[in-house]
Amino acid sequence: MWLAAVFIVLMAFAAVAARKLTVAGGACGALVAAGLFAGLGWTGIALLGTFFVLGTGATMWKSAWKAVHGLREGGGGQRRAVQVLANGSAAAVAGLLASLIPQQAPSWACAAAGALSAATADTLASELGNSYGRRYVNIRTFRPDTRGRDGAVSLEGFLFGAAGSALIAVVYAVGFGLSLHVVWILVAGTFGNALDSWLGAGPQRCGLLDNDGVNFINTVAAAGLASGLALLFG
Repeated sequence: MWLAAVFIVLMAFAAVAARKLTVAGGACGALVAAGLFAGLGWTGIALLGTFFVLGTGATMWKSAWKAVHGLREGGGGQRRAVQVLANGSAAAVAGLLASLIPQQAPSWACAAAGALSAATADTLASELGNSYGRRYVNIRTFRPDTRGRDGAVSLEGFLFGAAGSALIAVVYAVGFGLSLHVVWILVAGTFGNALDSWLGAGPQRCGLLDNDGVNFINTVAAAGLASGLALLFG
C-alpha cells in the first residue's frame, strides 16, 4: 500500500513538473489514482497511466499545426483540476465502490475501465481526428460540418477513438484476464465517445454545457453501461 502511495505521489509530481498538469490537477490526479488502486490494484494505475500517456501524446501531436488552425486547447495541453475530475472522477468512484462492495467488485472494476475507455476514445478521436480527418459531419444530422466544431466527427477520428478503447481493454485483460468485460469496455468506450459528440452538437453548441461537463456525463454514462452489462451478462 505504501509503495503505491509513493508511486502515485511521484507520478503526480512528475506530471506537474513536466507541465502536463497544474498543481491542482496533479493533486486531483493523485486522488483519482488512489481511488483506482483501492479497487483495481496496480491494474487501475496502469489503466489511468495508459489514458494519461495516450491523451497527452495525442494532445501534443502536431501541436504547432493545431495552434495555427485554431484547434489547440488553451493552456498548451496542461490539464487543470476540473479537467482531471471530468475525465477521471467516474473511474475513481467506481474503483472505490469496488473496494467497498467486494461482492460486486468485478462489475465496478469493469465500470472504472469503461469510464477510462470513453475518456481515452474521446480524447484520441478529437485530437487525432482533427489532425487526420478528411470529411466531417454533424453527428446529429450527418450533414457536412467543420473540422474542430463540437459534434463534428470523422471516420478517422472514430477509428482512433476505437483504437484507444481497445488499448484500455487490452490493459484490463492483462490485469484481470480475458472475459466478456473486455467487450463491455469496448462497447462502453465507443458509446461514451458517441455520446460526447452527440452532446457537443447539441447542448454544448447552445452553451448549456461546457467541454468539462460533456466529458463528465460521457464517462459517467460509459461507467454505468459497462457496469450494467457486466452485472447482466458477466
